[in-house]
Amino acid sequence: MKLAETLNLGCACQTLETLRLREQLETDPALAGLTDRLAESHPHLFSPTAVFLDAGVMDQITDAVAVLERVIALPTWQEQALDRAPPIARLDHGPAGVFMGYDFHLSEDGPRLIEINSNAGGALLNAALARAHRACCESFQQWFDPKDTLRQMDEVFVDMFRAEWQAQRGGAPLRNVLIVDDEPEAQYLAPEFQMARALFAAHGLTAVVADPRELQWRDGALWHTALSADTPVDLVYNRLTDFYLQDSGHEALRQAYLAGATVVTPHPRTHALYADKRNLIALTDDEQLKGWGVGEADRELLRCVVPATQRVTPDHADALWSQRRGLFFKPAAGFGARAAYRGDKLTRRVWAEILAGDYVAQTHVPPSERLVSVDGQSVRLKLDLRAYTYRGQVQLLAARTWAGQTTNFRTEGGGFSPVVVLQAATLRLDTAA
Repeated sequence: MKLAETLNLGCACQTLETLRLREQLETDPALAGLTDRLAESHPHLFSPTAVFLDAGVMDQITDAVAVLERVIALPTWQEQALDRAPPIARLDHGPAGVFMGYDFHLSEDGPRLIEINSNAGGALLNAALARAHRACCESFQQWFDPKDTLRQMDEVFVDMFRAEWQAQRGGAPLRNVLIVDDEPEAQYLAPEFQMARALFAAHGLTAVVADPRELQWRDGALWHTALSADTPVDLVYNRLTDFYLQDSGHEALRQAYLAGATVVTPHPRTHALYADKRNLIALTDDEQLKGWGVGEADRELLRCVVPATQRVTPDHADALWSQRRGLFFKPAAGFGARAAYRGDKLTRRVWAEILAGDYVAQTHVPPSERLVSVDGQSVRLKLDLRAYTYRGQVQLLAARTWAGQTTNFRTEGGGFSPVVVLQAATLRLDTAA
């Protein structure tokens, strides 16, 4: 067994202290009491147990993200992806999309891409959680964050939003940011919206958490009553899952985006190019990729990293049903594991719904496991990894641990977990000591 796997399956150590978590979550007076509120409303959001990862696996994830970004940048890739998306996805105002999320399971042969998300939530929460774990003890810090990158993570995130602004607005000053979602206070990750507001405010920006129905489109600009009467909305941090802004309640935002009057990130184009699950089919079509000019080395990496994926159609229903135990079924436009099913758990009723919907079938890659302690008992939970990226650069790696068919935040001892990458130099130091 590799060292990371040995630690994940043999060490149930807990490195999260409430005091440290409070220090990292409540960085602004407006966030006072957030830790206690989360403990009550989100009792399984944060795991007290970190996940270990070998440096070689981290390198594989980094390489995979780079290759995926190169392929998605190809004009031929973009044309086929945009052909099946609504016309709004063809607009390209310049921004790339903040907080891309590449989700992986760890197989015996390395990381396997499960899906790509264009508005991956949890980055701010995971950065705070990682810093809280890091503060556990001096010896752990050498393993956890040897390059001291977590301390600069807030600046990395803010710089990303500024880069999105500059990609569309050049040198004009960024004055305000709206964090937008439907009924934001009712969203599961609503605490992160407040953290984002505090982060932007700490960097000199006016920041507001808003419902899109509060927005107004008039005189060629987007407006919100929380801003001064003569100041339109500069940038929208878009947390909506209406990826193509088709809901009638999102009309003002849609008009502003169509006109390029407001910088919106992430945006419809990002979803079409990256997050539509049908893209996974193209990523596993070696002949098509070769025809698009993807080199052998990149195709070889994709063959290793992306599980074979196919479209679910009535014509192949009998074959897919007979193979279902080795497949995982996902809606093409789905997110957050909603309406996703392991094939070995399917009933005939659910199968009929899948055939009537727009689904893909992906070769099932079982998640790896993490040993945790629950009420003094050792329990194995499933785990997956998420790489938060911007323009192909991995900013932060986080894990989720859970029990059940799909990822969830209802598991005792589970939730978001920080990832400790076991650097070879650090391990040699510890061995020598």
